[in-house]
Amino acid sequence: MPPTLSTETATSETRRRAARIATEVLAPWVWVLGLPLAVAWQVTGHHLGEALMWGLIVGVTGSLIPMAVIVRGAKQGKWDSHHVTNRAGRLIPFAACIGSLAFGFVVLIVGNAPHQMIALAAAELGCLLVALAVTFGFKFKISMHAIVAAGATVMLMSVYGPWLALLFLGVAWVCWSRVELKDHTTAEVSVGTLVGLIVGGGAYLALASALI
Repeated sequence: MPPTLSTETATSETRRRAARIATEVLAPWVWVLGLPLAVAWQVTGHHLGEALMWGLIVGVTGSLIPMAVIVRGAKQGKWDSHHVTNRAGRLIPFAACIGSLAFGFVVLIVGNAPHQMIALAAAELGCLLVALAVTFGFKFKISMHAIVAAGATVMLMSVYGPWLALLFLGVAWVCWSRVELKDHTTAEVSVGTLVGLIVGGGAYLALASALI
């Protein structure tokens, strides 16, 4: 017996609700705030004060400050939402992210932060620069959700162990959500995932080893 219209509508709404949850819970700003704290906790030998200091330098400059700029702009109608789904509106958010995180990166270097934290900030900056180049150089709206989720998963696996490959389920979920909500195409989340793995995760692994 074929499904009724009401059943199809309910199923569609359930899918969209799951997609909206993934999009918000696994948003880039959430990863970029939590990831440095998680890495700092491990690389400082579980010293709470140091972990908070180094983790928040990256988290605040890479996540909270840029997000404040983005939310303020969204409220003023400068772009469509705090996810900035319109490609042309992403220049200022990118500039805010890169400028703020670059400041945090300098603070880490001057403050003689653990080399893993410097590598993390450098990898995040690399991802932002590549995303900026792809977005405006190739006019391709690459998914920041995918970039950040994939890159963060590789970094966490490096620090805590391969069992955190389970987080790739979250990567798949958030990539699906961006397509389901029609904010991105399959190609945009696929390329974003590759950039996150190669530029984010790869750069972190290489720099974390080189800076020892």
